[in-house]
Amino acid sequence: MTNFEHMLAGFATAFELQNLLFILAGSILGTIVGVLPGLGPSAGIALLLPITFGMEPTGALIMISAMYYGAMYGGSTTSILINTPGESSSVMTTLDGYQMARNGRAGAALAVSAIGSFVAGTFSVLALSLLAVPLARFGLRFGPIEYFSLMLFSMAAVSSLTGKSVTRGLFSMVLGLMIATVGIDLQSGSPRFTGGIAQLQDGVSFLVIAVGMFAVSEVLSTFEDHVRGAAPVLRIRGRLWLTREEWRRSILPIIRGTLIGFAKGVLPGPGATISTILSYGLERALHKEKDKFGTGMIEGVAGPEAANNAAAGGAMVPLLTLGLPSGGTTAVLLGAFVMYGLQPGPLMMTRNPDVVWGLIDSMYLGNVMLFILNLPLIFIFVRLLYIPTGILLPLILTIATIGIFSIDGSTLDLALALGFGVVGYIFRKLGVPLAPMVLAVVLGKSLEQSFRQSMTISGGDPAIFLSSPLSVTFITLALAMFFLPLAWSRRQHIAALAARLRSGRHNPVSY
Repeated sequence: MTNFEHMLAGFATAFELQNLLFILAGSILGTIVGVLPGLGPSAGIALLLPITFGMEPTGALIMISAMYYGAMYGGSTTSILINTPGESSSVMTTLDGYQMARNGRAGAALAVSAIGSFVAGTFSVLALSLLAVPLARFGLRFGPIEYFSLMLFSMAAVSSLTGKSVTRGLFSMVLGLMIATVGIDLQSGSPRFTGGIAQLQDGVSFLVIAVGMFAVSEVLSTFEDHVRGAAPVLRIRGRLWLTREEWRRSILPIIRGTLIGFAKGVLPGPGATISTILSYGLERALHKEKDKFGTGMIEGVAGPEAANNAAAGGAMVPLLTLGLPSGGTTAVLLGAFVMYGLQPGPLMMTRNPDVVWGLIDSMYLGNVMLFILNLPLIFIFVRLLYIPTGILLPLILTIATIGIFSIDGSTLDLALALGFGVVGYIFRKLGVPLAPMVLAVVLGKSLEQSFRQSMTISGGDPAIFLSSPLSVTFITLALAMFFLPLAWSRRQHIAALAARLRSGRHNPVSY
């Protein structure tokens, strides 16, 4: 059978009644998992695995995968409405999504998130069907050297593009990298910077930092405004759908975010997180009014949300064709395949084509279901903004507390979240961007591991990072991320200095 014939057979499998019900159940559960901070797709899939044990493999994998990309859909809701990213890939959405909610355009932010997710998810499944094997071969070209350079570029982009001061962005990033070193050294096995606290040997949880820096600090800041009588009243202005101008501004960011997300999803590492950073940085770099990003620009929601969902489809490429998970969630998915006696890889495409193509084609249907489910929910979600401040702030703290405590049942995590909330509040007062610190924590361990692996390969020679064309490209882009904003911010000073020099040549001083 040809691939086209396999695809048609896969649609026949996906359209079976029980599989349609599995897609619907997985999509709903995934949306709930994405909305609730503290779970995330990895934990959601892990909780679902025992329930699916004993089911027919195709149906079980269809439901598990539907939960995966359903969680990507739902993750934007709390980021936009209450400034609480439940996953690292939702951090970039908070920058402009929450500001859109504060400006009365929460409905438009949720709508463009659903539309971007649908477009990106559909494209990524189509690309998965057509380009899986060639793209997986390209992904194998990325070793520790290229991966280190890519993550360095990603952090340089978010540090230089999410604030008015590059120096403050760097400070936030370095602090995040320092926090990322807490825990067990992956090579020596010895604890680092734990202060003798056994619970810190696993490091500081991303969720603890994200909830503290974004949600708790937002509660503190809003409470201060409320006490001073200056608390903003979040109300919806205009219609809940996109205006014609918002449509026009969102189309290209969705397309660019989709391409970036799928390409990065194929590569190893936290693809969704890095792709949202790259998408946000690209949209800001291309926009004429760069300084407005962070104040409620719809491009800052459309691009990252499309990249986030496209990366989910891209991550399925190396998993299905090579048996290589590109991140934590796909690693859990790989475990699910093995649990059902299936080994993802090139042979699976020929030995179990019914499972592979049934799963791929079910993702088309899942994206349609999620789009249909999420659009009506916009009218329900935006009603959260009408809750009085005296109720909303305790509600945010309750959701944050439950999300954190449900992970390990640790009171230390609750104390750390409060501490990071105070740090986030101080950062807001000083104008230090929060996103570089949180994302540096996410990427820090992988960055360090790739660096140390590269240095081991080279025998301690840092010139190895200049031995790969891909690595040189990413390092050059990282340097440009730092120096171009500085040059742009000083352009008026440079122009004035050049004008004085020209004036001095035409009007020499006489003695």
